Amino acid sequence: MTVSPELILALAAILLIAFPVHEFSHALVAYRLGDGTAKLFGRLTLNPIVHFDPLGGGLLIVTWLLGGIGIGWAKPTPVNPVNLRGGRNGEALVAAAGPLSNLVIAAVAAIPLRLIDAAFANGDLQGLPVLVPNALTYIIYIDIALMIFNFIPIPPLDGSKVLYAALDAETAFRIRPMLDRYGIFIFLLLVFLPVGNETLFGAIFTSIGQPLFQFLVGHAPALYA
Repeated sequence: MTVSPELILALAAILLIAFPVHEFSHALVAYRLGDGTAKLFGRLTLNPIVHFDPLGGGLLIVTWLLGGIGIGWAKPTPVNPVNLRGGRNGEALVAAAGPLSNLVIAAVAAIPLRLIDAAFANGDLQGLPVLVPNALTYIIYIDIALMIFNFIPIPPLDGSKVLYAALDAETAFRIRPMLDRYGIFIFLLLVFLPVGNETLFGAIFTSIGQPLFQFLVGHAPALYA
């Protein structure tokens, strides 16, 4: 895989924007709902250094630049559910805040990309380097992928907390130990199980993420030549 400037910029956007905003959003909503654990540990901040996980960040850099897969993670935000107002609903709100923040980033990045597309269509900005719209394209694509991936309802992903809150208490109590025990295996299947020419998660992203990208930007994901 060729390491392009756009890929490097997109990787920087993940480490410096997407991951920190994601974890900060968890911390902020938890704090608003009564749990100051993240603030106590210095995580109620957008400082990317504080949220950087050496193993997860290092793996992301290697897999992204060498294989184009992009497997990695930030340092998980500490949350004590006991302190949260709203019980399981409060826990679900804290969990959902992270992936929803990635959707917000994608939507914000789509605004200048739409403006650039319109300017190109009118014959303007012909001297603009393709580095700019390509970097925006990667940022939108990656943040949509992070949002969808984290909303998958299996532990340790954020979607599992949302699932538990959506179920009645008895059902959630019954299935939670099973998902906590076997969630990692389902996670591995998502990442590595081939479905046609892509992985299982790739198939999920194709059916959800690409239409969402097109809704935000106005066209299917594509790099500018």
